[in-house]
Amino acid sequence: MATAAAVLTGSLLLASCGGSDSGSSDGKTLKLWHYEAPNSAMGVAWNEAIKEFEAKHPGVQVKFEEKGFEQIQKTAPMVLNSSDAPDIMEYNKGNATAGLLSKQGLLTDLTAEVTERGWDKELSAGVKTTSQYDANGVMGSGKWYGVPNYAEYTMVFYNKDLFKKYGVAEPKTFDDLTSAMDKFVAKGITPLANAGAEYVAQQYLYQLALSKADRSWVDSYELYKGKTDFHDAAWTYGATTFADWVKKGYISKTSSGSKAEDAGVAFIQGKNPILFSGSWWYGRFKAENKFDWGTVLWPGSNLTLGSGGNLWVVPKGAKNKDLAYDFIDITMSKKIQNLLGNKGGVPVAADAAAITDPQAKTLIADFNTLSVRDGLAFYPDWPVPGFYDVLVSETQKLMTGSEKPDAFLSSVQKAYDKGVPQQ
Repeated sequence: MATAAAVLTGSLLLASCGGSDSGSSDGKTLKLWHYEAPNSAMGVAWNEAIKEFEAKHPGVQVKFEEKGFEQIQKTAPMVLNSSDAPDIMEYNKGNATAGLLSKQGLLTDLTAEVTERGWDKELSAGVKTTSQYDANGVMGSGKWYGVPNYAEYTMVFYNKDLFKKYGVAEPKTFDDLTSAMDKFVAKGITPLANAGAEYVAQQYLYQLALSKADRSWVDSYELYKGKTDFHDAAWTYGATTFADWVKKGYISKTSSGSKAEDAGVAFIQGKNPILFSGSWWYGRFKAENKFDWGTVLWPGSNLTLGSGGNLWVVPKGAKNKDLAYDFIDITMSKKIQNLLGNKGGVPVAADAAAITDPQAKTLIADFNTLSVRDGLAFYPDWPVPGFYDVLVSETQKLMTGSEKPDAFLSSVQKAYDKGVPQQ
């Protein structure tokens, strides 16, 4: 959620509920870290999973420690090498994160548990990709080092009330989308909520490139199954169109310094009628939007950003691994999956008939559409370590006009080539 991950900054607000001290193992404590907000779909579902786990394991308590995403991201290699490692934790997926930890030998190989418990049969091909890593820490094949129990994808969120107020048709095609944005600009309204200082801006650019790309292009870029040329037709279209959209007023230049939270709040407050972002916003928009709103997959593209959700990983040094596997199993159960779906998450193994919320039905139906056409194209910052910061900085330069598209493409090519592992 980041990077998909960058949005998951809400630290766990649940207090520790007792148990043995860290470092000891008496089979009576499951030490769990995750960084989902308690009111998010995942936070609600996992809290219920904890209750279920404790009911099924009399005498065993789940022990929380408050951790934020950035905290886990920065300290994981050090902590997982110590006696303070949790039994199970949520960790971001991708080569630069879970892949790197697997390569460093810090995660437990879950392959045997995955096949024995049938988790692999619940996950689509696109979702499985981020669960498996080879000896070089590259996702897509090899051993299972993590299990996602939800998925995520990006979509166009739009304010139906503002569209209606200004007589603008709801977008069904790409031409509809640009026509709508032209009409809003003519009314003095910046159509797109945006954030240049975090992941939002680079995801607009990547989506524009994806609209001219195919699966082999994604596999070359994300999985190193070919050469990536940032001056090809797709990347060139993405960069030039993004820069053009800033010039046309679809995107505000002043949003170059905005954070993802600013973009989400601007949409919630009705300042911008459109936001292109991920399903991780869905539950919050349901709770906070005071207007009628809808969603549509990015028109005119078979591919969009998305993947399996963050992973449950079991540290190599975990002391209660069997309890950890049991907890993962509960989060994959129909009861927890159905709850996650009705709370605005994207479950990977829900019973479709049990999802009763109309907006949740649309959310899940659109995800199923993407899954069927193998349309999850991951995230632009994933391929190499440190690439997220490069994309933030270079996209900001495009927005302010201090760099032209050609120079942008050359800069990201250099950073990408430097980070790609030598095969």
